[in-house]
Amino acid sequence: MSQNLPQIWRSHLPSLEATETLGKKLGQALQPGAVILLSGDLGAGKTTLVKAIAQGLGIGDPVNSPTFVLVNEYFSGRSPLYHFDLYRLEPAGVAGVDPEMYWEGLEVEPGIVAIEWAERMPYLPGDRLEIRLNFSATSGTVIESPLSGRDICIQQFGTVPGWNIADLNGLF
Repeated sequence: MSQNLPQIWRSHLPSLEATETLGKKLGQALQPGAVILLSGDLGAGKTTLVKAIAQGLGIGDPVNSPTFVLVNEYFSGRSPLYHFDLYRLEPAGVAGVDPEMYWEGLEVEPGIVAIEWAERMPYLPGDRLEIRLNFSATSGTVIESPLSGRDICIQQFGTVPGWNIADLNGLF
């Protein structure tokens, strides 16, 4: 496999608990400098995953979606977590938030950068994990709860500190 092709991991997360388990595992593994770009359906679990990543990092502070403040910074874990939510921004407005300052470790302590609604970004870091969450259901199935099941796809581009796709084998 060429080094230029992304590594891909796909799975079905059958429950809220499975989403939390995956997030905690990511939080325990990822190291400062890791960038996570999250996209997917509204309510599909992006914030739930980031909350679990924070738990895996040992962050005890409440983690909330930064929809109105755009970025929340958490420093109480083994690594800082910078949590962005770009839902309310157009791509042109993202530049004013300076997300590259966080993933490049400029003017801020290097940490884990998690960006929800990353599809709104006009530019991407070269080294990143792209995580897409979507509701899933087989034909004719009624989803009783949005957190009852989702499909996830994680793609690695470049080098992501602490990420090893093999760590997820057999997780679900």
